[in-house]
Amino acid sequence: MNEHKAITFQGVTMKRGEQQVLRQITGHFPKGKITTLVGPSGAGKSTLLKLCNGLLSPDEGDIIVLGKSLTEWDPVELRTRASMALQSAPMISGTVEENLTLPYSLQGAEVDVDKMRRVIREVGLDTDYLQRDSRDLSGGQRQKVSIARTLLMEPDILLLDEITSALDRASRQEVEELIAHIHKTFGTTIIWITHNLEQAARIGHHTWVMIDGELVEQGDSSLLNNSNNAAVSQFVRGTDE
Repeated sequence: MNEHKAITFQGVTMKRGEQQVLRQITGHFPKGKITTLVGPSGAGKSTLLKLCNGLLSPDEGDIIVLGKSLTEWDPVELRTRASMALQSAPMISGTVEENLTLPYSLQGAEVDVDKMRRVIREVGLDTDYLQRDSRDLSGGQRQKVSIARTLLMEPDILLLDEITSALDRASRQEVEELIAHIHKTFGTTIIWITHNLEQAARIGHHTWVMIDGELVEQGDSSLLNNSNNAAVSQFVRGTDE
C-alpha cells in the first residue's frame, strides 16, 4: 500500500563517469519508521540518500517521495519535506540563532521566534544557546543544532548521514536518544546511514543493506543478526572481526 511508503525506488540506476554507483535499486522506506541504511564504504549509501530529496537525480528508474515522482517536486519544497543532517554538521560563522535561521534567510522569510525557542529546547539545549557562537559548540552540540535546523522546517522525512560517527560515546548516546524522541513525538520518517551495525539494529525498525551499489537485503532490522543472505552474513562478520 503506497500510503505506508514514504519513499519508493523503482529500478534506480546511477553512474558517475564509467563507475556504476547504484544498480537497479528497487525497494521502499516505510512511512513513520526508522530505517537504518548500512553497508561497506563505497556501497552507494550517501548517493542514495541524496536522491531522496533531489540533491541528485537518477540516470534510470523512478523515485516516489510522499506519493509524487521526484520529477514532479519543486526542489525547495522537497528539501523542506525531506531534510538532511550530515556528519560534519556544517555551521556558518555567527550565533546558533543565525545558523537556525539561515534556511529562512536564504528564502527571504522570517522565523517564528517562539517556534525556534521550542525547537532548541526540543533537542535538549537551553534557549541561552541561541546567542552562543557556533565555533564554541562541542561536536554533540553542533549535531543537535544541525538537527534543530532541520526540525524548524517541520519535515516529514529526516535524512541522516553518519551523524554520530565522529562523536564520543556520551554524545552519540544523547543524539540517539534525541532521534528516538523526535520519532516518538512527531512520527517522523527517519532514514539513517550508519556504519555501526549495533546501532543500526538497536535503533532501526527496518534496515537496508547495500553492497557494491546493490540493495542486497531489506526488512526488519533483526535481519542483521540472522540473515540468510550469504553476502549480508559475510559483511556482518567482517565488521565484527
